[in-house]
Amino acid sequence: MADPINDFYAVIPAGGVGSRLWPLSRADAPKFLHDLTGSGHSLLRDTWDRLAPLAGADRIAVVTGRAHRAAVEEQLPGIPDRNVFLESEPRDSAAAIGLAAAILHRREPDVIIGSFAADHVIRGTRVFEFAVRDAVEVAREGYICTVGIAPSEPAVGFGYIKRGGELIVEGARDASLVERFVEKPDLETAKKYLADRDYLWNAGMFISRADVLLAEIEANNPELHAGLLELAEAWDDRERRGPAVDRIWPKLPKIAIDYVVAEPAAEKGRLAVVPGHFDWDDVGDFASLAKLNSGGRKNDLAILGENARILSDAASGIVVSHTNRVISLIGVKDIVVVDTPDALLVTTSEHAQRVKGVVDALKLTGRGDVL
Repeated sequence: MADPINDFYAVIPAGGVGSRLWPLSRADAPKFLHDLTGSGHSLLRDTWDRLAPLAGADRIAVVTGRAHRAAVEEQLPGIPDRNVFLESEPRDSAAAIGLAAAILHRREPDVIIGSFAADHVIRGTRVFEFAVRDAVEVAREGYICTVGIAPSEPAVGFGYIKRGGELIVEGARDASLVERFVEKPDLETAKKYLADRDYLWNAGMFISRADVLLAEIEANNPELHAGLLELAEAWDDRERRGPAVDRIWPKLPKIAIDYVVAEPAAEKGRLAVVPGHFDWDDVGDFASLAKLNSGGRKNDLAILGENARILSDAASGIVVSHTNRVISLIGVKDIVVVDTPDALLVTTSEHAQRVKGVVDALKLTGRGDVL
């Protein structure tokens, strides 16, 4: 593979708790800090390792909460202190990615940034690199570019991107304008999308010149834009940074980058997409986690946990064990068991998306001690 891209900076937003993976994922130990694939590394570390050949180890920034700083730096010992951007509280993806764009643009006015979630699983690293390099070439032309994943099944848990007309950009092998975004479909609609090669999964990857991204934020949410620029102006001054974050960050609008950047840019014909022909999963629930760790074999039982003590007879699904308890499963299909010292979850793959409802109920009943 070629050398790192000289004017490229990779940004890793690492802020989501991953509530559909409760009780494994918690506020103090979110999804991105766990090894969910048996790689021996956390999802965050795997993301870093994927991006280092593209940007270089000294040109990867992580946007994370103050509470996670120590864990992030422990898992990424090579990250420069100036590339750890700390939030005082979660404000969603537009603020997180916009903050990185504003800081990096102030340091390097012509920089191209790429945003890649800390908690996704990608297999096929070389193909991933090819797609990102294509997206960078598209971004040089002033487009905001996303990487859409070629669907391998009629998934109902992902949003979709509808490709429009072909976009001819020198150095990019396959690029198109984005016609529209589509929310998570029902199964019959997803089957139609799979048969129509113009639909790609939306993986939430965005590559753009920082100035172009910031201009789109300014056009659609001037309040957010003004706050980000004020933060960036103070950021590299240690004495000014903390007070500025405490004063400005909690007041920033809480909105996803899809709504403030991607969808408006698509309407203006300024959003492009390159296809990614690699295995990708956002590990959005335990059904997804079971599939990842069983190799897609529906009748297998996936087991996670260094000291898991599992007895299984004609069972399938997934068991995550963080205790020394013996867990015995007999004749159950598509089971999900997550055993932690203070909370036990039992459900099925079919109902895995409903775990978030348990988290919401615990919040309402004041049981924050297990969140």
